[in-house]
Amino acid sequence: MSRAVTGYPSAPALVLRQVRYQQLSFRRTPIAVFFTLALPLIMLLLFNALFGDEEVDTEGGTWPLSQFYTGSLAAFTAVSATFTNLANMIPVRREEGVLKRWRGTPMPPWVYIAGAIGSAVVVAAVGVVIMITVGVVAYDLDLDAAKMPAAVVTFLVGVASFGALGLAVASLVPNSDAAPAVTNAIILPLAFVSDVFIQIDDPPAWVDFVGDLFPLKAFVQAFQATLNPNVAAPGFEWEKLAFVAAWGVAGLVAALRWFKWEPTTRRRNRRRSEPATAV
Repeated sequence: MSRAVTGYPSAPALVLRQVRYQQLSFRRTPIAVFFTLALPLIMLLLFNALFGDEEVDTEGGTWPLSQFYTGSLAAFTAVSATFTNLANMIPVRREEGVLKRWRGTPMPPWVYIAGAIGSAVVVAAVGVVIMITVGVVAYDLDLDAAKMPAAVVTFLVGVASFGALGLAVASLVPNSDAAPAVTNAIILPLAFVSDVFIQIDDPPAWVDFVGDLFPLKAFVQAFQATLNPNVAAPGFEWEKLAFVAAWGVAGLVAALRWFKWEPTTRRRNRRRSEPATAV
């Protein structure tokens, strides 16, 4: 019997429903909205208020620091929406038993994961659009239409890769309490050595080594290139995109290998009985 007769939704329809559900859950979590969308915007406005009149030398050439921050923080917003949100949200849902219940339904388990990733991509896209709009309106960022395909491809490669890495971290952390500490310990130090918050002139060799070892710097630089007026169209940074994609594949392999639907540890919510008093 066909799905049209039974009324059973198609796989794309199921995924879209999951995306809508995850979006509703995200909007009802103010702290997630603040750290994902509001905080990078506040940082953009604050950094430009303090340093916006300066210029910065990048691989593509010299350009205003205000525009540099627009690109770097837009990329960081995309990473926060995918890597950070998924790495924090999945362990919470696992520990609350949500993942176990979803897996016990007739819905294919992959649909839930696809919905979570799809929702993260939507949030990332909204965040990037907000940042670039502010850059255009407030900081005279000039968008080159010929480089917009490169911007879209770079964005998609980045969110796919960091989404996979977020799932990998979510698979490896023991519980929801550890997830924020692990994700922040990963992403915040890397941001300081990956041209996100500051552009380091003549950095120590180890700083360059750490930045080049992980995918955040490559993604940020590839996305900045699509906004940098000194970079000629079409603006694709294929070597950097391949590096980011390779990390994404590694994250996907790790997530498929170690993803867990059930809690690995159980919280002890029962009150311990008081010991008997010795006679």
